[in-house]
Amino acid sequence: MSFSKTLMAEGVSVGDVMKAGVIRPVAICIFRNGDKILVPELYDPSAQETFYRPLGGAIEFGERSSEAVVRELREEIGAEITNLRYIGTIENLFTYDGQMGHEIVLVYEADLADKSLYDKEVIEGQEDDGMPLKVVWKSLDEFGSQSILYPEGIMKLLVRKTL
Repeated sequence: MSFSKTLMAEGVSVGDVMKAGVIRPVAICIFRNGDKILVPELYDPSAQETFYRPLGGAIEFGERSSEAVVRELREEIGAEITNLRYIGTIENLFTYDGQMGHEIVLVYEADLADKSLYDKEVIEGQEDDGMPLKVVWKSLDEFGSQSILYPEGIMKLLVRKTL
């Protein structure tokens, strides 16, 4: 699954996201299962890199970031959430598919209402365009040079939150 397909599923083309001077507001959510977090497995074709990023997506005009998280989880994995709480903001400057991007990422943490999702190693989701989305529980210890977690700075926020 490519990041571009994720963006297209949100009704946003890669070209729209990567336009010079456009900052994209995004809301993502952390779900914890012991020392693991729930993340979709994504791929950057230019960098030939598999990476992970918490579930969530673009905040639509007139929508609060917390509402975006709820909507995105319903769209991506058909899940309801509880105990939604804001934990921080990250400014994300990145390159995807050879193009520069800029996001303001509001980070939340929540619980999954369906407790059976915590027992699944893989949760099969679906993008709006019908493309499958593979979502996995991944240990925080697994992230590093081989398993990359974006946005940059999220790990510091997660570690700070667990102290």
